[in-house]
Amino acid sequence: MAALSIPPSSSSSPPLSWPNPNSDPNPNPNPNSNPPFLLPSHDGDEPQSSSPSPAADPPENDDASGFLENPDLGMHSMPAQPPPLTAVQPSLSASSSSSSPPPMPSLLHLSFNQDHGCFAAGTDRGFRIYNCDPFREIFRRDFDDGGIGVVEMLFRCNILALVGGGPQPYYPPNKVMIWDDHQSRCIGELSFRSEVRAVRLRRDRIIVVLDHKIFVYNFADLKLVHQIETVPNPKGLCAVSQQQGSLVLVCPGGQKGQVRVEHYGARRTKFIMAHDSRIACFALSQDGRLIATASTKGTLIRIFSTVDGTLLQELRRGADRAEIYSLAFSANMQWLAVSSDKGTVHVFGLKVNLGLTGNDRPRPAPEPNAPAIASSLSFIKGVLPKYFNSEWSVAQFRLHDGLQYHVAFGHQKNTIVILGMDGSFYRCQFDPVNGGEMTQLECYNFLKPEETF
Repeated sequence: MAALSIPPSSSSSPPLSWPNPNSDPNPNPNPNSNPPFLLPSHDGDEPQSSSPSPAADPPENDDASGFLENPDLGMHSMPAQPPPLTAVQPSLSASSSSSSPPPMPSLLHLSFNQDHGCFAAGTDRGFRIYNCDPFREIFRRDFDDGGIGVVEMLFRCNILALVGGGPQPYYPPNKVMIWDDHQSRCIGELSFRSEVRAVRLRRDRIIVVLDHKIFVYNFADLKLVHQIETVPNPKGLCAVSQQQGSLVLVCPGGQKGQVRVEHYGARRTKFIMAHDSRIACFALSQDGRLIATASTKGTLIRIFSTVDGTLLQELRRGADRAEIYSLAFSANMQWLAVSSDKGTVHVFGLKVNLGLTGNDRPRPAPEPNAPAIASSLSFIKGVLPKYFNSEWSVAQFRLHDGLQYHVAFGHQKNTIVILGMDGSFYRCQFDPVNGGEMTQLECYNFLKPEETF
């Protein structure tokens, strides 16, 4: 059964039109406006929050949808050049009477925004937003009595999706709270029967990932437009394209080793048998045309075309089993970054340019279990095992074994941004011609930005 909630409205606020999520955020929002905002909830019970006023029960089916009453998200941008660290906005928690600094918070979640220009950190006492280049903390929200287990940004605007987490969640882990940082409060929620594993945002969609289901909401009218059944998905694996007018969603399929690709514009579903083992990680290019996948073995990364499922390239991380934590395409789709529990970040060169010119067209599909492109050792093909025929990384950066790292390509040419669950921030540069070890450019502890590693 679905659950709806309406935050209390301000009677002095005039009716305002729904902002277009595809347009630029309003740079001059009205700070006095405080209109109600409603989000639909599916597969959940009635919200238990005391602050929003509950609405009438919607029909008891998965197609129930919410409604809007005097809606206004009040979208506006975060500063492109954030304030210095000394000007970080104050937290919501009361200041401590003790002069000693509080202990560092425990990290629960890390995620980049859609263009990798910012990242969000959920902690056991709130959340923080950082700018990547230059590295600076933009703002933080600290709560006295709970943690945030998921923080999802919508580019640089003030709207975020939050899910409680940690030993003492600030919000129930089965609810997605829509936070408006301009008002410093939640303006809506979605409630479910099971814990929320992940949230993905586009300018026109809200995607909520549960253990066995994925719900896709339309941002314009907040209707549920699609729900997908998946294999058990405790990691909340899901990726969506970000280019306007090219909505592609990738999630685990209905069986082990399979990924499901939803092409919403073409109203077409494509299933790709990517691996024999379970899917451990995947990444989607910004335009939704390429997907990189890794299995629980963690030795091979495969690049597929989402259009027809063609295997375009096969990359070898190493010979030993590993847990792949993060995959990321560069904006120009020339490079792929990979992090694992082995403590090394790899950068691979991609040879699958999808341009329309004759020299740039994808190569024909190889046999399903054969590497797509021959390596530099192909002249002894047949003498050495397949292990030596796979393509190896161009550049590497060594980190600590066993720690979880998230990777993305920086906005500066040939740079990588690495975030660690120990609070580490690295910016590195790789040589696209000679490869080898990357050069470390910056290194910080973002939980205590005055410190470096």
